[in-house]
Parts: sequence; structure tokens; C-alpha cells
Amino acid sequence: MTSRSGLWRVAELPTTRAGVERAFSYFTAGVRLGTVAQMVPAVQLGADRSPHEAAYLACWGAAALASVAVSVVTLVRRRPLGTAVSVLDFALACALLVLGPLVLAPWDRFGTWTAFQPGYALCVIITAGGVRGLGVWAAGLLAVSVCYWVYLGGEVGSDMTSTAIGNVLTYVVYALVARMFFGYTRRIARDADASRARAAELARREEERRAQLMMHNGVAVMRLLTEQEGDDVSRARLVGQAEVELRRMRSYLRGGTSESGPSDGLAPTSPTAPTAPTVPAVPTVPAVPLVPLVKRVCDRFADLNVVASLDLGTGLRIPAARAEALERALESLLLNVREHAHANEVVMHLDEGAGEAGVGAGEGPGRRAAGWTLTVHDDGVGFDPASVTAGVGLREVVVGELRRRGLGVGIASAVGEGTTVTVRSRPGPEPGPAGPTRPTVWAAFADAP
Repeated sequence: MTSRSGLWRVAELPTTRAGVERAFSYFTAGVRLGTVAQMVPAVQLGADRSPHEAAYLACWGAAALASVAVSVVTLVRRRPLGTAVSVLDFALACALLVLGPLVLAPWDRFGTWTAFQPGYALCVIITAGGVRGLGVWAAGLLAVSVCYWVYLGGEVGSDMTSTAIGNVLTYVVYALVARMFFGYTRRIARDADASRARAAELARREEERRAQLMMHNGVAVMRLLTEQEGDDVSRARLVGQAEVELRRMRSYLRGGTSESGPSDGLAPTSPTAPTAPTVPAVPTVPAVPLVPLVKRVCDRFADLNVVASLDLGTGLRIPAARAEALERALESLLLNVREHAHANEVVMHLDEGAGEAGVGAGEGPGRRAAGWTLTVHDDGVGFDPASVTAGVGLREVVVGELRRRGLGVGIASAVGEGTTVTVRSRPGPEPGPAGPTRPTVWAAFADAP
């Protein structure tokens, strides 16, 4: 709603601190104008029965004018009264109570709106609950209570004492309830704003993480294309990898997740689960053959002398989302080998072991699921985990994304002894946190076999 009329519809107010303050302005105006509406029918009778008609009408006009003015001010400001105006509001309520005995007959001080002063004081107390200053609110409540006893004076019979005490307690109780209402509602709005800001920040971090995830490997490939010289075969391989990364980036920029399946465009297959007439069908999880996926990645890095030992994993299938994450992680690892490790050989070993039934280990439904372990080892220069800060590739593309997909990751490296990365189908003893929380690479080193 963009029209000004939308500003007056409580149902369309935003659930923010500004929206709550605007709702308070509606509440204040409603209470004050409602009090005036109750005062109007009795004004003629009160003037006729008053010992000082002109003074009575002057007091009544001051109360009505103040209520209308307060309503207009709060609606224009879109928040309750400030401290200075609240002080004046309390002062007027006290003055009207003190002047009450002069403009009212003794028998009119209870039970009728001809004696509007106590009702007006009550509406002032209720709407003053929104004032920020606690001292102003407490002093105003005390002043109104004292002035109410002055208003009663000595003309009221003893049979009305209990009613007078009840009215004073009404002031106190309504003041406390209104104060709690204003304060608690403001706290809810403040917490809601903080939660929205936190959610926006988490969304920003998650989008930043996804951007790093999508762009890291592509940036590395493009850097190799522009900075390294090589034969036509090597450059052709890099161009092929660049095309793969280009498709991923294009999908990301178009709003896709690029996680629907492997990057080579092969459609994931869904294993067929046996059906029975009396058993509801279980939704199948799109799965991708694991061995062909690893082979495709190895083929892209044939210049690294990758030795792939994958026979023990023949027949293994993993969900498409895990396949996409694993493919990116393997590419990132091999890009690191190409740029930093100076390795003579890279060995990939896939091993299948006993696991739990179902899809808990990441394999397709309808068969005895097997756990698997994929090890990537290079005989390069290695590094000291205690002195090297993990980059985006190792931190996010490898450790972070694989753990978010429910895979265990272990890293072992030492200077001069190469690096070994182990990926398991089930998380290790310290699985990384899910969601936008940053994974810890140290946990991956601790999780190394």
C-alpha cells in the first residue's frame, strides 16, 4: 500500500519499531477522543448544575481541546507524546482536578460524566504509559493521585470512602498495565527488528558464500589460462574446464542453484523402488553414479598424471546435490595441486565398505546402502596446517560444502610429504555445522584418518 490512506489501516502497519510507535499513536488518539466523546453528552447538564457555569465550561473546553490537540500531534508525529508534552498533559490533568471542587456541586463528584475531571485524568494516565522517561511517568502518576484527594476534599461523606480509594487504585493499576503494554510491545518490536537484521545478515553471508563457491574454481582456471604458458593440449583442457565453470556461473547469475546434477549435463537417474499395494510409495532421491563422476574430473586434469583406482566403488550412486558438491571439491583440490603442490603424481582411491540400509549414507534407495571412502593423495610439497591459513577453495569449496552435504572430510599434510584429503559417505566424529555458519578447517585436519 503506497497511498496515504494505507497509513491509517492498522492491519497494514509494518511490524517494526516505527510501525509499533505509529500503532501507539492510534491508540493514544483513540483513548483521548473516546474520552471527549463521553464528555460531550453531559456538558450541558454539568454547566447547568455548576455553581460557576463559565468556569465549568472553560475547564471542559480546556480538557476537550487538549485531548484533540494530543490526538492530532501523536497522529502527525506517528508516535506517543514526548517528555515535555507529557509534563504539560499531567499538569493540566492535575489543575482540572484541583479546580474541580470550585466548578462542581458536591453531589456531582462521583458516578457521572458531569464530573469529567477524574475520567480525563484517567485517560491522561493511560496514554502517558508510552512516555520514554520513567521518572516523568512516575511523578505524573503520583501528582494525579494526590490531586485526586484534593478533588475529593472534605465534602464527600464517609460512605463514599471505599469508592474514592477504589478510584485511586484504578489510577495506579491502569497506569502499571499501560506502562507494561507499551514497554513489552516495544521490546517485541525491537527484537523483531534485530531478528530481521540478523536474518538479512545471514542471508548476505550465505549469498557471499554461494558466490565464492560458484566463482572460485572458475577464477582459478581463468588465472591459469592467462598466466601460464603451455602446449595446445594443455590449453585445450583448460578451455574445457573454463566452459564447465562458465555454465555454472551462468546458472548462478540466472538465479539457479547449479546443484541439480553434475556439470557435464548428464541427467541423474532415479533408482526404482519396489512397490506394494498396501505400502505408500517412498519418494526417490535422484542419484548419480560415483565412479563416472570421478573419472570425468580426472580426465580434465590428465596433465597431472592422476592415477584413479576406482574399481572397488563400481555401482555406487550418490544424490545429485552431493555429486555436484563432490565434483566441485575434487576440481578445487586438483587445481590446488596444479598451482601449488608441484606433484609428480596424484592418486585417487575409492573404496566401498559396509553401511546402513536406506539412503542415510547417501546412496540410492531400495538397496543395501554401502559406505564409501574417496582418498585424494598427491606427492607434492605439502604444507604445515599450523602455519598456513586455508583459502576459499579448501575452506568453502572442499570442507564447507561437503560437510553441508553430510559428507565427512579429513585433511592430512606435512611439509615435503604431500597432502591427503579423505572424503567419507558419513560424517566423521566432528561434522561441520550446517547452514550459513562458517565451517572450521581445523576440524577437517582433526578428522583425518
